[in-house]
Amino acid sequence: MALALDEQKDTDEVFEVDGFKFVAEKEFLKQATPVKIDYTATGFKVDSNVNFGPSGCGSCSSGGSCAV
Repeated sequence: MALALDEQKDTDEVFEVDGFKFVAEKEFLKQATPVKIDYTATGFKVDSNVNFGPSGCGSCSSGGSCAV
C-alpha cells in the first residue's frame, strides 16, 4: 500500500495529523484498519491490516513499479 495525491470524494474519510491531510476511501479503510503511517529517512511508510501476499503485488510484466 502506498500514499498518493488525491482529491476528497463523498465516499472518503478525512484525517488531519500534524498539518498533513490524509484521505481514504471509507469501505477500503474498514478492511485496512488499523493503518499506521510513519515518516522515515526514505519517505512515508504505510502499514495496515491488508495482506497483499508475500511480495506485495506479485508480478509486474512491464518491469515498472506496481500500484496497489
